[in-house]
Amino acid sequence: MDILKLKPVLKDYIWGGERLRTDFGFQSELDKIAEGWMLSCHKDGKSTVDGGEFNGQELGNIIEKFGKEKVVGTRSLDFPYFPVLIKLIDAKDNLSIQVHPDNDYAQRVEGEFGKTEIWYVLDATPDASLIYGFKNEITSEEFKKAIEDNTLLDVLNSVKVKKGDLFFIEAGTVHAIGKGTLIAEIQQNSNSTYRVYDYGRLGADGKPRELHVKKAVDVSVTKPPKYGCKPMGEPQDKGGYISTLLTKCDLFTVWHYDISTSAEFEADEKSFNHVLVINGSGSINGTNMKKGDSFFVPAGYGKYRIEGKCEVLITKI
Repeated sequence: MDILKLKPVLKDYIWGGERLRTDFGFQSELDKIAEGWMLSCHKDGKSTVDGGEFNGQELGNIIEKFGKEKVVGTRSLDFPYFPVLIKLIDAKDNLSIQVHPDNDYAQRVEGEFGKTEIWYVLDATPDASLIYGFKNEITSEEFKKAIEDNTLLDVLNSVKVKKGDLFFIEAGTVHAIGKGTLIAEIQQNSNSTYRVYDYGRLGADGKPRELHVKKAVDVSVTKPPKYGCKPMGEPQDKGGYISTLLTKCDLFTVWHYDISTSAEFEADEKSFNHVLVINGSGSINGTNMKKGDSFFVPAGYGKYRIEGKCEVLITKI
């Protein structure tokens, strides 16, 4: 199977902006584009192939046809579902303050897996910030009271952000992306989200958006986050490109590559490679690629080459 270019699934949430349209070239009749789901086999948005032999087909159907082990890789056998979901997120306004459950709670209550994720900041306005856990450890009862008293913002940890920051959002971490932030998100393949605060905003129906306070209190870790805001590895100059390990955990490994001329990679039998172009342009095995393009390199494909002047995120399991 050849490398598959994927078409993004676009979402028009109320806090979205225009940068995915203007900066990344996404075309849509939506009034605003909040998210582009760049790799997804989730029921709420399924990636389809853009061009080639499988044009228009859902990635999930291709995986089912040729076999999960062969296409996704042998490591996928540890997961009873397609393991990751990758997004681009443009926050023109603040996202709601929310939390995601862990696997045990999500499977028991929601019928799907939990959600641990990372945020890699692609760009941010000078005043951009986000919510990342609590300032100090509090009890679940104190957390619930802060929600009820409308003092939640007083106990949460607000962090200024800049391009290149990396946040590891473990399941149970209360968090929120702030306005003016453009982010690449790599996450577990789950859409379970519990909203605890939404700035009093109204939804498209003119009513306040639903909160999920009891569930949020059940799953939240009410202490400061144990991770910082830096990539796991230091930049390594490889000649022709600079590589940086962003994160490595039992769910996914993500690298940032700043390519000035060319770089060679390999998709072995253990895992597919997902290539997300976050800046610049070039080619992947001779196929033109530009900012905003998404490519799925099947497991066992072997070596492939990226040429040009570009930045890419490569994700494996």
